[in-house]
Amino acid sequence: QLQLVESGGGLVQSGGSLRLSCAASGFALRYYAIGWFRQAPGKEREGVSCLTSRGGSTIYTDSVKGRFTISRDNAKNTAYLQMNSLKPEDTAVYYCVVDSHCSEYAASYDYWGQGTQVTVSS
Repeated sequence: QLQLVESGGGLVQSGGSLRLSCAASGFALRYYAIGWFRQAPGKEREGVSCLTSRGGSTIYTDSVKGRFTISRDNAKNTAYLQMNSLKPEDTAVYYCVVDSHCSEYAASYDYWGQGTQVTVSS
């Protein structure tokens, strides 16, 4: 059974850093595109970043460019989202997703983790 489990969220002060992890089980992550979405209270889910199976990455949210980095460790079957210089507007539930290819649209993904809360205080 395919499963994605996020971890690493929490409460951090503005300017701080967090690294989110997405542990995959039931399939080999190396063959799939892995992405991160986020949803803030009262807002729609938005694509943050995606990493293809070949290693090409895309940032979908302009506000995180230069601050967030997506990566994967195929040996650990785990993906990561390194978040630096966090701002209060980054506060959201963060989800990891997988599919055969990257897309910035949430409807494109069938497999989602349960999400991890990130709260950035000012």
